[in-house]
Amino acid sequence: MALKYILNTLKRLVVLFLLLLVTVSCSTWKVGNSGQAKIAQKTYVIIGASSGMGRGVAEELGKYKANVVLAARRTDLLEEIASIIRKSGGTALVVTADISKPEDLEAVRTAALKEYSKIDVWINMAGVTAVGRFWEVPMEDQMRVIDVNLKGFFYGSRTAVEQFIIQGEGVLINVASVMGEIPLAYQSSYSATKSGIRSLSLALSQELRLNGYDKIKVVTIEPWAVDTPIWRHAANYTGVEPKMAMMDEPDKVVNAVLRKSLRPKKVVPVGWKAEVSSFSANVFPRFSEWLGGNMAQKYMIEMGPEASDTKGSLYNPIPEGRGIDDGADERMKEYKKDKKKNK
Repeated sequence: MALKYILNTLKRLVVLFLLLLVTVSCSTWKVGNSGQAKIAQKTYVIIGASSGMGRGVAEELGKYKANVVLAARRTDLLEEIASIIRKSGGTALVVTADISKPEDLEAVRTAALKEYSKIDVWINMAGVTAVGRFWEVPMEDQMRVIDVNLKGFFYGSRTAVEQFIIQGEGVLINVASVMGEIPLAYQSSYSATKSGIRSLSLALSQELRLNGYDKIKVVTIEPWAVDTPIWRHAANYTGVEPKMAMMDEPDKVVNAVLRKSLRPKKVVPVGWKAEVSSFSANVFPRFSEWLGGNMAQKYMIEMGPEASDTKGSLYNPIPEGRGIDDGADERMKEYKKDKKKNK
């Protein structure tokens, strides 16, 4: 009898898991014509728009004729992206900002309202990371990751929600990571901030609900490792180039962000790898941590190519890493190929 119950429970879990996979695959599809029409003329604020997923979202919004407020530290690059958006049929406003400075985010809000009168969607996408053994990464670098990735998201969320309460509606999107559910070895500060973002967003959702703000939605996006310039921008103390296994392309996350700006959902693991990880984190948490740790050991510590210690873009922006996809996955494949050839 007990065996039958266990088998039936397992069957239900498998069915539920398959349904979750189907649902999450839909979130990575490109926005359809009706969705594009809904996006047109809406105003989107993107904090962290100069490269990677933020740039991808910005350029896609331009194709859909949206009003796009671009905020990041690299003004020249934002101007380049703004030009692409305008040529695609959208409108763009550039505001130089550091997410770790609340006064900068208030300036973004003021500029957006002056230009467009309303903010429909506010997206916090800025992010930095420090890779290495916890006791070898300088503590000031760990705290800088927290200043940007967690405190910055508090500042951005507060700025957005204050405006949405005045308007009576709006969508706040916080881009976290599946590392918010499975903390990863050698990225302790990054993992901690992503867990914090997830908790912040969920707690904020409940506060809004309890206080009658049903038209203000908060979304947490949880990607798997993505091939963006964050790997090139990382503070790195491992001795090898930062990377991760089976990285996703940024377009999956771009599509998920845009889709959930129209149909908000509290937590959105992006793609099957993130969905499997989220499922595993809740069902087999210790095993998931062990497996993730072993992957990090292989790809972040043991596998080359060699690289010097660097603070990356933690404190100041760097010129490298200007695109959406940064080619980290291709560099890793080339390294493996060359290593195999030279054996």
